[in-house]
Amino acid sequence: MSKENREFDIEERLIDFAVRIIRTAESLPKSKAGSHIAGQIIRSGTSPASNYGEAQSAESRSDFIHKMKIALKELRETRIWLLMIGRATLIKPVSKLESLLDESNQLIAIFVTSINTVKRNKTS
Repeated sequence: MSKENREFDIEERLIDFAVRIIRTAESLPKSKAGSHIAGQIIRSGTSPASNYGEAQSAESRSDFIHKMKIALKELRETRIWLLMIGRATLIKPVSKLESLLDESNQLIAIFVTSINTVKRNKTS
């Protein structure tokens, strides 16, 4: 798949995001805080891909919206963990997190728009 097509394939972006989160977690210090945050961010950062996959097989619009909201919730949680990692300077330089934070913001925006579109079309 070409890079241009991948940018528009949400599933691929979510999988790539999850892999980047795993790598980020692995690079955290082996301290009490680093281990705690690593576990949390791995859970929240990898689940949007699987939740999106479940949404693709939703049994109804309501079920689709519910699964998309779960993925959105996990993306927002992951963003908060990334911000904490940056503020605590657990990864140096902190600029290493910029592209991952940007991708999390883009994915959040995509999910918010998708959910709102489905809700709007649900009543039409």
